[in-house]
Amino acid sequence: MMKPIFFALPGNETLGEQFAKALPLESGDFDFRHFPDGETYVRLRTAVKDRAVLFLCTLYQPDDKVLPLLFLAETARELGAKSIGLVSPYLAYLRQDRRFHEGESISSKHFAKIISNYFNWLVTVDPHLHRYRSLSEIYSVPTRIVHAAEDISQWIAAHVENPLIVGPDSESEQWVKEVARMAGSPHVVLEKIRRGDREVEVSLPEISQFNHHTPVLVDDIISTARTMIETVKHMKRLKLPAPICVAVHGVFADGAYQDLCDAGAKEVVTSNTIPHKSNRIDLAKGLIEALASFIGKDA
Repeated sequence: MMKPIFFALPGNETLGEQFAKALPLESGDFDFRHFPDGETYVRLRTAVKDRAVLFLCTLYQPDDKVLPLLFLAETARELGAKSIGLVSPYLAYLRQDRRFHEGESISSKHFAKIISNYFNWLVTVDPHLHRYRSLSEIYSVPTRIVHAAEDISQWIAAHVENPLIVGPDSESEQWVKEVARMAGSPHVVLEKIRRGDREVEVSLPEISQFNHHTPVLVDDIISTARTMIETVKHMKRLKLPAPICVAVHGVFADGAYQDLCDAGAKEVVTSNTIPHKSNRIDLAKGLIEALASFIGKDA
């Protein structure tokens, strides 16, 4: 039985090495570059005929990554691949999940349709589901979701003395409560009013009884970081200890990482779904387990 072949796109090599060590996979070789006019060139150097193929590509800043990924997937299909899977630790285009204004694209549905047309299955980590109950509402292929709550809880328990888990809003309360439970810590949830993509107001519930705790702000994504920045400032005004900011996905748009540090965060910690110097929480084990459930069927 031939091993499945996996291709790690640029920026995904470190996680790809962990996959190769843990699973019966053959690492594939490919070329990827741009023509002088900016168009993308790809070439699969490893034969894929009658083989299960998977691509590893985290999709932050997706517009630069998606087209090469689709070209590679379609090339593999044309060359006779038996199946084509996608491991995308960070899955983009879930923000726009309804038509807020007349004429808007519901891009989450459109992107899901594209990915479902090119791949036979998908593995990702804690997608930013808001109005969707599950990925199956918009993705027509089998999916596996890796949840980071336990890994985050273990990191907090091991590295933070006397933590107080702080959630970003009421919608996150169930997830934050679970992180706090596994970390053996109390938790509170912010009251938040969002006035735009970059403007947010926050307030904390009464937390005077936690004055001797270290606040740990936990969220699924740090994008512009406006919520965390405002919360850090609010905690400063209340003369609380400098908080640690933790997220599954560190997108850090427009200098958000430095802005958060400058605002007074004691430390900023993310998982390795998006490569960044803040990566402290390794989710490779969960991704490998999810991946194994697919490659066993495809091999």
